[in-house]
Amino acid sequence: MPMNQDVLLEGRRICRFFGDNQVLFDVDLALNAGEVHALLGENGAGKSTLVRILCGYLSPSSGEVIMGGQPRRYRSSGEAEADGVVMIHQELALADQLTVEENIFLGREIRRGPFLDHREMRRRSQAALAELETHVDPRARVRDLGTSDQQMVEIAKAITRDVRVLIMDEPTASLTEQEVQVLFDLIWRLRQRGVAILYISHKLREIEQIADRVTVLRDGHLIDTAPAADRDKEGLSRRMVGREITEMYPPKTPVDTDAPTVLEARGISVPGAVHHAGFTLRRGEVLGFGGVIGAGRTALIEAVLGLRPRSSGEVWHHDQPVNFRHLRDAVRHRIAYLTEDRKGKGLVLNMGLRPNLTLLNLRAYCHPLIDRHQEEQAFQKALDQFDIRLRTQARTVAELSGGNQQKLLLAKVMSIDPEIVIINEPTRGIDVGTKQEIYRFIRELTDAGRSVILISSEMAELIGLSHRVAVMCAGVLTGVLEGERINEEEIMQYASGIKGREVNEQRLA
Repeated sequence: MPMNQDVLLEGRRICRFFGDNQVLFDVDLALNAGEVHALLGENGAGKSTLVRILCGYLSPSSGEVIMGGQPRRYRSSGEAEADGVVMIHQELALADQLTVEENIFLGREIRRGPFLDHREMRRRSQAALAELETHVDPRARVRDLGTSDQQMVEIAKAITRDVRVLIMDEPTASLTEQEVQVLFDLIWRLRQRGVAILYISHKLREIEQIADRVTVLRDGHLIDTAPAADRDKEGLSRRMVGREITEMYPPKTPVDTDAPTVLEARGISVPGAVHHAGFTLRRGEVLGFGGVIGAGRTALIEAVLGLRPRSSGEVWHHDQPVNFRHLRDAVRHRIAYLTEDRKGKGLVLNMGLRPNLTLLNLRAYCHPLIDRHQEEQAFQKALDQFDIRLRTQARTVAELSGGNQQKLLLAKVMSIDPEIVIINEPTRGIDVGTKQEIYRFIRELTDAGRSVILISSEMAELIGLSHRVAVMCAGVLTGVLEGERINEEEIMQYASGIKGREVNEQRLA
């Protein structure tokens, strides 16, 4: 339990309107010193709006923010940070072209006279990165780092500030299990120092591990605040979605034993990432890819699709050799790819929703100019089919919640009427209710005779959805599991290299 019950940051009867649309209704939230307070809710429940008000990015339409017992009307996030309120965003707020140390001290550079003190900024950056047990070079350009390392830089950037209240929005979405444990150790140390931590996550197992108290929002309303020890995962899920969560995964439809192979990869190698890997995908099946982040799953699939250069290997589509040099080549063969990076690669954030939907299949709407009426019809159909909810009358993709962005991305890739759908991390940063919808959609794809490749770091997803699971470790395909062998223990043994060693030995020989 928290060592100190002093309230540091408090929101009282917070309301927020966007035009005529109200998205927060008299929400109360109090963050105590030395406490980890979890904030839960479906995408679109109002979590992001609430924390943006607490951090000075937005002003409340009514209600007030209290910091250290004093009312505050933050006019910017900079004013909140000066008060010790720091936020780690789910979407990384880093400047790709700058170095790690320049990002960590961006906007608050250390100077020696009129000049920047690079030596001191490097020393402090190294200290923060060392606390996170990461080997990132402070002099490296952020654009050259992987997503996991960039997330650690974002965390290092936050802890170098004089933080009193730390708000963490899905901080583990891109981290390995080892990095998650390092982060939890850091949270414990900050908690011991009296820092108030607001932790936003859809991973209820994490909430069980680290939270002292839990607050649930639903449709902009405060539903519940209670000690975390008094709430189990099922109860939290029920409060979040307003209904019972019974079967998370729909029943698996057996794959026909005579089902033809629709896609095959043979001997694929990607320098520094994949070593002589291959797989087969049958009609009507879900082929899962398991392994830790960095194991080579994404590199393998992107090499097949022409998104990465490969040094060797062949790809066959319906028993015919193909050579995809670009994703559009795969699209012509009715193969769709839903990227793990929906914000950076999947959607154009500052563009409208309708143009994003039709971008992948734009030629179908050109006669020769873009038929806006046809586009609008497709957009309205997608809203209904994928249950995309526009509660705030969003004009751009950036204004949508994460779950609705993911649904829009699904609608976009399905616009080409694909035969094969490749989905990379389908539910990253998505609430439990939307997860169920996506799982049901995946099952509908296979029931309709389509084939799915599923790359996921969520063990339960692989087990609950896949007919077979291909497991990778350090760029090597170590095993393909099916039937009763699709279980957590087997997957972890192949993902860690305990099993499948003979594959590595053959490669080294």
